[in-house]
Amino acid sequence: MRVLFASLASVGHTYPLIPLAVAAREAGHEVHFAAGAEVHPPLAANGLRPFRPGDAFYEVYAEDLEPELARLRPDLVVHEWGLPGAAIAAQRAGVPGLWHGFGRMFPDGIGLELPTRNPEVAGRPHLDICPPSLQDRDFLANERRIELRPVPFSTPAEPSTGAGRRTSRPLVYLTLGTAFGTPELLATAIAGLARLDVDLVVAAGRVTPERLGELPDGVTVHPWVSQAELLPHVDVVVHHGGSGTTLGALAVGVPQLILPQGADQFANADAVGAAGAALRLLPHEVTADAVAEQTRMLLPRHGSTAHRDAARAIAEEIARMPSPADVARRLPEYARAG
Repeated sequence: MRVLFASLASVGHTYPLIPLAVAAREAGHEVHFAAGAEVHPPLAANGLRPFRPGDAFYEVYAEDLEPELARLRPDLVVHEWGLPGAAIAAQRAGVPGLWHGFGRMFPDGIGLELPTRNPEVAGRPHLDICPPSLQDRDFLANERRIELRPVPFSTPAEPSTGAGRRTSRPLVYLTLGTAFGTPELLATAIAGLARLDVDLVVAAGRVTPERLGELPDGVTVHPWVSQAELLPHVDVVVHHGGSGTTLGALAVGVPQLILPQGADQFANADAVGAAGAALRLLPHEVTADAVAEQTRMLLPRHGSTAHRDAARAIAEEIARMPSPADVARRLPEYARAG
């Protein structure tokens, strides 16, 4: 069977699809991946045959993908939530398709079209990587869902950072993602976390380490960290609330301090906080003192274990969800059902 995956050309939208795409390839299916060239290297490294449809660089519109559907003649199209154009192109071509989520169903008004609102492609099933306890209640009640375990994917850090190396002190991971981090916010968070008796690993993203000035002892800053390798070793994650980091931390049962900045991050922070697995600081609440105090409450040997226990309960829920290999074996069934 030939399967075409399609996503926006960004880490947050492409990486959640890669585990299933790899599992589909390993199950013997021919896999192609439509996305802008920015995300081609990890796709190519995993044998996923990436290509840039039409003139697409970030977004892919129906008109970009229609000639590629005629060329490839796939049996199934897996299109992520941020790419309604791919869903429309598949629908017009008569090709069965599945939505693929990147986390909790995002709220309206963040710059993406809600996949549940488009009448041309309404009713298509959703591959849902969000554990049901955190998923939007309306989405759970009204949409056709195929549960899929979220599996963290990230490219290796080059050169190897050794970021997961443990000492006798707790390990805290700080990231503000690739889109929303600023030197001021990152420096404030570092200043607060440096007051604690911890080792701090920082993924600076688009902020160059030089803009952070002199770093306190116990703090290491890297442009990029392999979250999939690091997260199993950390005690607390302090981050922006992006879906990938949120689910990655939950999958290993690590409590979180979320500093939401935009997009779906506020909704993610609210949901994980309501589940008891995270604390939250809104933008006007973020100071070095507040970051230090909130993180201290999440650390081992400090305060209550309730947040860690809640995170571990969600990790167990995630572990019970069908794996990418399990879902990949059922893809021919979904192609026939379409």
